[in-house]
Amino acid sequence: MFPGRNGFYTYRALVDAANTFPAFATSGDTATRKREVAAFLANIAHETGNLVYIEEINKSVMCDTSWGPAGCGCAAGKMYYGRGPIQLSWNGNYCAAGNALGVDLKNNPDLVAQNATIAWRTGFWFWMTQTGAGSMTGHNAIVNQAGFGQTIRSINGALECDGKNPAQVDSRVNNYNRFLQLLGASAVGNSRC
Repeated sequence: MFPGRNGFYTYRALVDAANTFPAFATSGDTATRKREVAAFLANIAHETGNLVYIEEINKSVMCDTSWGPAGCGCAAGKMYYGRGPIQLSWNGNYCAAGNALGVDLKNNPDLVAQNATIAWRTGFWFWMTQTGAGSMTGHNAIVNQAGFGQTIRSINGALECDGKNPAQVDSRVNNYNRFLQLLGASAVGNSRC
């Protein structure tokens, strides 16, 4: 599936992290479960260049204290650019993920690029719990048959959906179709956003 994968992204770490989110790929019938795996893999393939990149190429501070959980300001000298399979970004997301996972990611955002299990856990945390610019999580979009397009909206919809960046949407949809084919499943709902 990922022949040029960075060795950081181990199968063992993926499985260990997935086991901490028991609803992932276990909700609904077999076809729904396959669609969820395909959708998750398609989005992380897009975010990481097929699991090559651990950190975002264009690094910046990405600190915005106008949103996020209370107490989730920016730690001095820390940068909250994208890291891990879902490219967790912004101080509010690092802090919220850390709070949920029991890891201090606000003060130690580099852990997402240093510990593969933590990296995968942040990806599953976002997939299972965050709506981003959308109205539902990636998990719920697939389980409720809203379609793959809603997973794009939850992950990066503010930058890609509604005609803002059709090439990025095409990349995600192409990945989704590839993984659906590999898993022997078919799409349901709208694949675009």
